[in-house]
Amino acid sequence: MKLFEKHGSGLAYADFIARYANEGQAQRWRQVYEQVALTPAQRELLAAFRRSMPVLCLAGAWCGDCINQCPIFEHFAQAAPLIQVRYLDRDEHADVQNTLQINGGNRVPVVVFFSEDGHEVARYGERTLSKYRQMMRDSAGAACPTGILSAGDPLLVQVTQDWLNEFERVQWLLRLSPRLRQRHGD
Repeated sequence: MKLFEKHGSGLAYADFIARYANEGQAQRWRQVYEQVALTPAQRELLAAFRRSMPVLCLAGAWCGDCINQCPIFEHFAQAAPLIQVRYLDRDEHADVQNTLQINGGNRVPVVVFFSEDGHEVARYGERTLSKYRQMMRDSAGAACPTGILSAGDPLLVQVTQDWLNEFERVQWLLRLSPRLRQRHGD
């Protein structure tokens, strides 16, 4: 399957919510969107992006993990117009879901990063390390330490930084690609 072709049929953030979310779900998406706040340093980093970054996100409007993470991507795209996130509904695109399984299961959100000319660069999802650390603390308590103490930031702040780290990693991979450097003369 050529996943990059699916990017072209994906929906913009607002269109995805309008098409797939019921009113209660749409309200939850709006609430999380309003809670996401990029720091000046994060905005500066995103403004430094120079390579086009098509991003495909497999999601479900009903999915709590999607509601709690996908609004972050919209903030990134607004701060860095070279990021073009398009959303596919997991249930409507079963072929993509089968291709993007994680640990043998259907998970969302799953993000696929592409180069401007359609090469897959990376995949990431469905929860970030900070979220899994919190889940482990909640599940196992102090008997099972994660090995790293959290900075005390709210979980949404940590998850936003986790996702930004991945978007940044992909941007630098694109910027340092010999093929793309030759193409752009830089």
